[in-house]
This record gives sequence, structure tokens and C-alpha cells, in this order.
Amino acid sequence: MTVPPLARRLGLEPHPEGGWFRRIWAAPATVHPPGYPGERPTATAIHYVLGPGERSVWHRVRSDELWLWQGGGVLSLWIGDAPEGGDEHRLGPDDELSALVPGGSWQRAEPAGDHEVLVTCVVSPGFDFADFEVEAP
Repeated sequence: MTVPPLARRLGLEPHPEGGWFRRIWAAPATVHPPGYPGERPTATAIHYVLGPGERSVWHRVRSDELWLWQGGGVLSLWIGDAPEGGDEHRLGPDDELSALVPGGSWQRAEPAGDHEVLVTCVVSPGFDFADFEVEAP
């Protein structure tokens, strides 16, 4: 497993969906949203890097997730029906700078070219792995 240079520089760890991440913030306020198994921070944020040739698998999160492009190449983010493809959103300097994945929606991402990509993902209510589902292969 080759760690992309930016992931190494930011001290990121492997993410179960693919790519590299580190939580950078969790709101100090917590809530217990209806339908969730417990309390969650009102919001959380991670840095997330995908290197050339890497991709995230189809997955979904119970909460809304806002993807914010931070640097590197262009990211292709698909939102919708897994594994058919859904709608592609391109995040990058000449494309969208952000995209919202509504809670419960299937999603996957990969670099659109041969450059690593850095995004920040903000989740509200905050992310917990209990709220994370990966599509079975």
C-alpha cells in the first residue's frame, strides 16, 4: 500500500471505504437525533485524500455530508444508485468547489486524473462508524 505524499504529510490513516483520512474537528455540542442509535456531535470534519488510481467503494452515511475541494487534481464524486453510477459531480479548481451528499445516499469518489486530491468532508449530525454502510461486493 503506497501512501500518497499529501496523506503522509497530513498524517492520514487508511479509511475503510478506501483513501486516507483524519478527523480534524468534532463540534463540542452533542445531540441524539431521532433514528440514530446514540448521541452524535452536531457536526464533524475530516481531511480525506485519494491518490491516483485509488477510489472509495460505494458507501452511505446516515447524515448529510458536505464535500469541500481543497487542492490537488479534480475529484469525481458519484451520488445515487450503486453500483449503476448515479450522478457525477466534479470537484476542482475549474469545477464545483463543493457537493452535498444527502444522508442515506449512496456515494463513491475517485480522482478524475492522475493527481492526488484533498477534500474536507463535513458531516451533520456528526459521523460515527455505526452510521456507515459499505455496499457488499
